[in-house]
Amino acid sequence: MTKNIAVFCGAATLALLAGCGTSAPDTRDADTKALKAIEAQWVVEWAAKDANKLAAHYAADAIVMGPGMPSATGPDEISKMVKGMASDPALSLKFQTLKVEVAKSGDLAYTQGSYTMAMTDPASKRVVNDHGSYVTDYRKQADGTWKAVADIATSEVAPSAPPPPAAAAHKKARKRR
Repeated sequence: MTKNIAVFCGAATLALLAGCGTSAPDTRDADTKALKAIEAQWVVEWAAKDANKLAAHYAADAIVMGPGMPSATGPDEISKMVKGMASDPALSLKFQTLKVEVAKSGDLAYTQGSYTMAMTDPASKRVVNDHGSYVTDYRKQADGTWKAVADIATSEVAPSAPPPPAAAAHKKARKRR
């Protein structure tokens, strides 16, 4: 009888230990599809210039870093930045997801891709065209949705040279006379 109890206790202990080692199911394929769908929807929302929906893609502690603009951190700054961009009549922003990588833990991911953008230059009031690449880091929220926590774009277009200062231009013109 004692031997049966020892065998039963040993089997029960092994069963408990085996249960402790069980990991959560691998949801990376489903998460990859979800992130591609999120980014496809994001492109649609940029075309519609829906600033509220655009800003809702970001987590409360997110940061956005884009070429030629100061970074925006947190809901207020990000909302202000998105509203400013969406109010530009010339704005066109499209991007294509080229890679999605989801952590095995299923709570972190990043996307990588390319973008094209047209927007009005605030200084010259002319429409400028830009293109480049981006990386967006995502964190899965408690409700299972994905929110961007770091959105970084890098332009492949060289910045235009600043115009010469007026005084220097005037000085050069006098020397030529």
